Amino acid sequence: MTDSADSPTFRLAYVPGVMPAKWVRVWSERHPDTPLTLLQTTAAEAPVLLRDGDADAGLVRLPVDRTVFSAIPLYTETTVVVVPKDHLVTAADEVSLDDLAEEVVLHPLDDVLGWDRPPGEPAFERPATTADAIELVAAGIGVLFVPQSLARLHHRRDLTYRPLTDAPRSGVALSWPEEATTDLVEDFIGIVRGRTVNSTRGRTKPEQADDKRGGKAGGKASAKSAGGKPTGGGTRSGGGTRSGGTRSGGAPRGRSGGGGRSGGSGRPRRRS
Repeated sequence: MTDSADSPTFRLAYVPGVMPAKWVRVWSERHPDTPLTLLQTTAAEAPVLLRDGDADAGLVRLPVDRTVFSAIPLYTETTVVVVPKDHLVTAADEVSLDDLAEEVVLHPLDDVLGWDRPPGEPAFERPATTADAIELVAAGIGVLFVPQSLARLHHRRDLTYRPLTDAPRSGVALSWPEEATTDLVEDFIGIVRGRTVNSTRGRTKPEQADDKRGGKAGGKASAKSAGGKPTGGGTRSGGGTRSGGTRSGGAPRGRSGGGGRSGGSGRPRRRS
């Protein structure tokens, strides 16, 4: 694992539709001296940023090239169809691809669902971007299949969407170059996996290690009495008190300090 101590920031790329805010917030709490820089990029450009070393890690869409990148799948999105608000399919809560077989389906060049050719009737030409395709849906040219987060990202008042029951889905993953697994990358992995700051699988800071050693030493000290021996079946206090029989001031067990014996009246025996 390489050392990232000389890097002034942790650079995180993310693709449209992904919301990294919750992980960024945890990072800022745990690493106040190491700023996290967000780099918004397209799904196609994200691997280039990572491969060229312009980002330390990225929230990307699957699949990734596993010969170059490590990846931790985070979640899989529902695929939806974006339509005008007065479209017939809005009468249903969800639709299938067969329900849209006669629709013109727009297929943007930045499609992230991996279609060779989506179902339905093809449009005359492919829009350059998903944003361009949204504009064409609003103009009544056709419908669009996208992950739900992209439908929300490009929300318009005159459009809506419905879940598709049988369309391929898009997965989102944390990815980074396998040969550049730095300490900061390991820390961010811990954050997205929900590990606590004291997790045994995370890195331990030097001050935390000192605290642990100090706590262990303190534990050993508390396990000993003032006389220097560990506690066992009974406790000795001040070198003189033992459970199961009392010893006070070092006097033999069963005798009082004045020479009386336990089990009797407790008063000294008179001499004749």
